[in-house]
Amino acid sequence: PEADRPVVRFVRLPGNDLPLPQRATAGSVGLDLRACVREDVVLAPGQRALIPTGFALALPEGHEAQVRPRSGLALQSGITLLNSPGTIDPDYRGELCVIAINLGEAPATIRRGDRIAQMVIQKVPRIDLVEVQDVRVRRHPVGLVVRAPEDDVRRLPAHAGHAHERIQLTRDHAP
Repeated sequence: PEADRPVVRFVRLPGNDLPLPQRATAGSVGLDLRACVREDVVLAPGQRALIPTGFALALPEGHEAQVRPRSGLALQSGITLLNSPGTIDPDYRGELCVIAINLGEAPATIRRGDRIAQMVIQKVPRIDLVEVQDVRVRRHPVGLVVRAPEDDVRRLPAHAGHAHERIQLTRDHAP
């Protein structure tokens, strides 16, 4: 491993002969997780199942792993993931499992070794929460302006087409 890269340690659990999670291409961000099932799992439409991956991991402090569906799998068979994206905290040490559901119109089969999900590992900043008495939001031509009494203001770009809006205070409101 390179010195400036975080190291994620994987433990291969008993009965797992599958490859380590890996990127499908050099440009891929997500690591493919494979189904470590003993026998085929057939999901009827609307049915869900907990699918093991056969690995446990240790993330570096200040990092999380997000488990996400694979778009090709969803398009081809209707299989996607519940609780998505699923967050794996740095102190979790159990087996990585995914909750698969068949949203398709026909039964779908998950076989041993199938790429069932992808995992993205990210650094997560530690934050402090500050309670304030009021937060006012108003629209501005270049984005949103957020105000808490006596706080500095930062303009954040509005994202056309997004259902959510980003709100950020730039200075704490401690007495």
